[in-house]
Amino acid sequence: MSEIRFALAQIDTCVGDLDGNASKVLDYSRRAAAEHADVVVFPEMTLTGYPIEDLAFRGTFRKAAWDRADLLAEQLADEGMGELYVVVGTVGTERSALLPQNRLVVLHRGVVWAGYDKHFLPNYGVFDEFRIFTPGTHSLVFEVNDRRIGVAICEDIWQDGGPVAELAGEHIDVLLTINGSPYEEGKGHLRVDIAQRRAHEVGAPLIYLNQVGGQDDLVFDGASFVIDRDGTMLERSPQFMEDLSFWTLPESDDHDGLVSTIADVLDPDEEVYTACVLGLRDYMVKNGFHGVVLGLSGGIDSALVAAMAADACGGENVWGVSMPSMYSSDGSKDDAADLAANIGAHYDIQPIEPLFNAYQDQLDLDGVAAENLQARIRGVIVMAYSNEKGLLALATGNKSELACGYSTIYGDAVGGYAPIKDLLKTRVWQLARWRNKAAKQGVGIGGLHLVGNEAGDPGTQVDEIIPVNSIVKPPSAELRPGQKDSDSLPEYDLLDKVLAAYIEHAHGRADLLDDGFDEKTVDTVMRLVDRAEWKRRQYPLGPKVTSLAFGRDRRLPITSRFRE
Repeated sequence: MSEIRFALAQIDTCVGDLDGNASKVLDYSRRAAAEHADVVVFPEMTLTGYPIEDLAFRGTFRKAAWDRADLLAEQLADEGMGELYVVVGTVGTERSALLPQNRLVVLHRGVVWAGYDKHFLPNYGVFDEFRIFTPGTHSLVFEVNDRRIGVAICEDIWQDGGPVAELAGEHIDVLLTINGSPYEEGKGHLRVDIAQRRAHEVGAPLIYLNQVGGQDDLVFDGASFVIDRDGTMLERSPQFMEDLSFWTLPESDDHDGLVSTIADVLDPDEEVYTACVLGLRDYMVKNGFHGVVLGLSGGIDSALVAAMAADACGGENVWGVSMPSMYSSDGSKDDAADLAANIGAHYDIQPIEPLFNAYQDQLDLDGVAAENLQARIRGVIVMAYSNEKGLLALATGNKSELACGYSTIYGDAVGGYAPIKDLLKTRVWQLARWRNKAAKQGVGIGGLHLVGNEAGDPGTQVDEIIPVNSIVKPPSAELRPGQKDSDSLPEYDLLDKVLAAYIEHAHGRADLLDDGFDEKTVDTVMRLVDRAEWKRRQYPLGPKVTSLAFGRDRRLPITSRFRE
């Protein structure tokens, strides 16, 4: 039997950019061919980007995607790569089917040489494929160098039966899967576990090639790998970076010595922080933004968002606006200025008291209405910068605040993207401490290892990014004298534990009491969360990093009387 050299092309695609995605396939195929690869593998729906959602229903888009696959096959052959097997994903159309297909195609010798349609169409969490696509009905095995390669697409390996069960009886030499598996914290080991089961089931190594990059509110972490039939890790690509790695299936069934490059597993805090930064970076790139603007209050949330923004696009492309009121402390104003200086951001001061007084002369507001007026004035200023300078406005709210409705619509909720909306407050503090620690270890501003920095530029070196005082001081919105978050909310250490159980584990009132939380806290938190759904629906999107994020995969009725 002959060996096969596989190239694992872990790339960042953009939904709808057929020419750009195809150009990237061509570039990586050239690099794979130069390294004598026989097969080069790309992610799920490579040419169209993923997820394409309702673009799939547009006939002109489907035709353009198919034409682009044909042209790409011809270009590969014209450049002398006709013998290379190029495995890509795209959208398929069958006249006999009511809906299009999520399709894998093999480009070879100038033509679209073989095709396979995804069987299991997920319809849970962030996925909506059952509404969009028609499921496939046939398995596919193709031969390279007299070796048999079976294929599957993402969800096909997560479900029992289907194409993998069929391939178990086909005596394949390798199972190749292309994937668009979004990132969430703690998911990596689940992928490996299911891959080990499927490799054992088919009695052959399994190649798991995953997408990388951000698309709207989803982040794809890459982390592609190869698992031997006995569960041994044979190759692991890095997380959050584009990558071209190689793995060779040897001539004989003796797989000793097959291990290729094994990328390190990231620290959990580094992993989540990098996911948030990559989500923001790609949202900017794919929507044509070159800079961001946000309000800098001196608090921990805006400090962490500003640090992430500097890592995503460079401190010189961050506009931080301090908008002090009559209630802003000198310490907060100093912390905001220090943060801007640390990251090299533009820093403007726009006092809001004159504007507040002008509104009050006409409206004469009291209590919460007067507090929210301050937040809304700040929102107007942030959006004015956004419009004037063409900047992406960033909202700085965290998941704990969003859960409880502790935000002001058209105020601090204003913005086009919310980098920390899926981070509980206690995690915000954790990541801030990690970022300062990483800076001391040489990870400068812009020095994260992610798409665009595959070469490992260490970034601009600084001793500290987030002022320590922003981390250690009691959090406050500073909308009235002596205000603290704990005046309106349980202490965050307690609140976040209740929120995690109520939101991510779907515990009801009786469950929460059984968990050991006191009745008053449970009733307070449930009431706040349930009453705030209407606010959450209007909040900007941000990167999903937990198993259950507000927006795409958690929506309750806006009006609900259920309190158990």
